[in-house]
Amino acid sequence: MSTHDFSQVTDWVFDLDNTLYPPSARLFDQIEVKMTDFVMRALGVDRAHADHLRGHYWQLYGTTLAGLMHEHDVDPAPYLTEVHEISLDHLTPDPALRAGIAALPGRRIVFTNGSAPYADRVLAARGLSGLFDGIYGVEHAEFHPKPSARAFDTVFAKAGISPVTGAMFEDDPRNLRHPHALGMRTVHVAPAPEPADHIHHHTDDLAAFLAELMQK
Repeated sequence: MSTHDFSQVTDWVFDLDNTLYPPSARLFDQIEVKMTDFVMRALGVDRAHADHLRGHYWQLYGTTLAGLMHEHDVDPAPYLTEVHEISLDHLTPDPALRAGIAALPGRRIVFTNGSAPYADRVLAARGLSGLFDGIYGVEHAEFHPKPSARAFDTVFAKAGISPVTGAMFEDDPRNLRHPHALGMRTVHVAPAPEPADHIHHHTDDLAAFLAELMQK
């Protein structure tokens, strides 16, 4: 990793799920069950069909919610509340990650396809509360989810972020395409790399990556 890649960065944007906590926490296992239950009830379909639609909408629209809104005019507020009512018992504070984020120069924000209240809960469970200058959920993106360009443009405008001096940390490679196109540094945070032209860096340990970045 070259620190020159980040020498101009003053805006640090972090995804939440599977980025600021490890995938091994398996929070999405709980969320996916909640999403399928919601789809079953909202559309009156059986579990197998609801599970299929959940995955189909995620692939087509970026999130299950976006598909439900686009194709079935579902009210997003009850959905966001229900699917994020999960246990966070598997999350533990991460002092090393806190130190790495706190050392970053400039502003730090969270941008998630989940809701901001859910993000607040996760950050508290990880010992990361109070570190960020802004926490933006899909509601702040006018319910346009990543990887939609409109989602990024909406949130970045609200946050006053200049992409050319920004860096984006994400577990989903799709969600790094538009930030890269805008001129941001992109970091894929995941157990395994996925080489692509729109990904500048990969790490399977965000705390170690940030610590190395600040030491050079």
